[in-house]
Amino acid sequence: MQFAHLYLDLNPAELSIRAARLKPYLSPQATEQFGWDGYGRLQAAYLQPAGVETIDTHNVVVTVSFQSGDKRYHAAIPLVWDGNADLPSFAVSGQPGILPAPAPAELPVVAQPDADEVVEAELRPQLAEFFGAYASGVQLQRYLATDANLPNLGGAFTFVELKNLVVPVGDATSRDIQAVVVWGVPGASGQSVEPTPADPSAMAGRLEQAYRLTVVKQGDKWYVKAIRGAGRAVG
Repeated sequence: MQFAHLYLDLNPAELSIRAARLKPYLSPQATEQFGWDGYGRLQAAYLQPAGVETIDTHNVVVTVSFQSGDKRYHAAIPLVWDGNADLPSFAVSGQPGILPAPAPAELPVVAQPDADEVVEAELRPQLAEFFGAYASGVQLQRYLATDANLPNLGGAFTFVELKNLVVPVGDATSRDIQAVVVWGVPGASGQSVEPTPADPSAMAGRLEQAYRLTVVKQGDKWYVKAIRGAGRAVG
């Protein structure tokens, strides 16, 4: 990852800096700029490991994903290991290859479950209060099942609305449900009622988030037992 960050930063104004920073990763036979002629400009961001292909006992190709401008790429980087298991040494053994990153996957169609409108009507007011407490951390425990102990968002967001709720038909006292919540995102100068066109970051914003919740009925009310990310868009 460190090598890829340095290798993919092409800046003609910093040739000597780039060469010095690349040197610890390369064999003595490698050229200073490792294949670059010193012209043009490239900036890589959001580097992440994407995979490792084993070639043989001493050689692998490590793939790193990165973004440049509005496009995503992969950089396949060959590495060699010296065989020392106690104090291993590695070197970039050949020219990396920049490849296009895979296109986004197509989402399969997911059938919506049969909805329980009666339980949904019971849950909506209770969950709206729960998410308000989940955002602030104030009196959260009163909305939790007796054996639940959940952390909260600590005031980083404010609760705006429970936009959507999917409650499948199921058990009378326990359900796995999905919810879309709208959080308020504080502006740079705190909460702002009116937009400021000259500085959008100064006003409060809205952010939709999706969750899966396990709720249980204790007495005549529903309580939250667990909360996690939804995994797929709901509703």
